Amino acid sequence: MKASELRTKGAEELQKELLDLRKAQFGLRMQVATQQLTNTSQLGKVRKDIARIKTIQREKAVAK
Repeated sequence: MKASELRTKGAEELQKELLDLRKAQFGLRMQVATQQLTNTSQLGKVRKDIARIKTIQREKAVAK
């Protein structure tokens, strides 16, 4: 997910996307704990996407 794509979304869409990513992160963490996750790089990608969304939310809040 690119930051430019996220900047075009509204606040509610960003919040929904953040919630979805947090659920995905939880699921991945559970897979790591039970040793079912083979591609551990997915966890890092989800964490970075969460950080991108939070950064853009903050940028929009400061701009107001």
